[in-house]
Amino acid sequence: MKLDKSVKIAFLGDSITHGAGVSSPDKCFVSVVGRKTGAVVQNCGISGTRIARKKTPSVKAEYDQCFLDRVTDLDADADVAVVFGGTNDFGHGDAAFGSFDDSPESEYTFYGALRSLALRLIRRFPTKKIVWMTPLHRRSEETTVNEIGLPTPPLREYVRAMKEIAAEYSIPVLDLFATAGIQPTIEEQRAAFCPDGLHPNDVGAERLADRVIAFLGTL
Repeated sequence: MKLDKSVKIAFLGDSITHGAGVSSPDKCFVSVVGRKTGAVVQNCGISGTRIARKKTPSVKAEYDQCFLDRVTDLDADADVAVVFGGTNDFGHGDAAFGSFDDSPESEYTFYGALRSLALRLIRRFPTKKIVWMTPLHRRSEETTVNEIGLPTPPLREYVRAMKEIAAEYSIPVLDLFATAGIQPTIEEQRAAFCPDGLHPNDVGAERLADRVIAFLGTL
């Protein structure tokens, strides 16, 4: 796929997509993708949001604007819809992890929400390109208790679930967990790319944008 000014890319995500961690909005990886390729980009990132629904309201109401309800915020004329999430489901969601056999109606499990998300995206963009991006590595990714005190599988299991469901619906996956080249548990890389252990800084966002551009170019 050739990326140029004739292409519109809509990004659905959380705080990393929104631009947390960078010094200004133009340094966000979404903006960098647009600047480097000339493509028109739509940023539908909202900090704190998750893919799955949450049973108990969050401290901030905006955190509960789950991805499922925001698929319709993506411009219908987009040529590519890119979804980048899952780290907040691991970090502070209360949805059960679930299993591969969960139905799309099980939107309070991570697996079920992934199925629902896939179907919503395909129905909105039946002939367009859809891409999922897995979470980046992050601090405390091996924890079995999340930030609100609930049991959780380690982050790598959320990555695995995303890849499994994407394969079921033939959705290409950019596995940033494996290929972003950002590992915050290594002190030198954390300092260089994501000082808070989660959100890429300007340099990290540049690296992330380059990975996204390269991947989209293979579609």
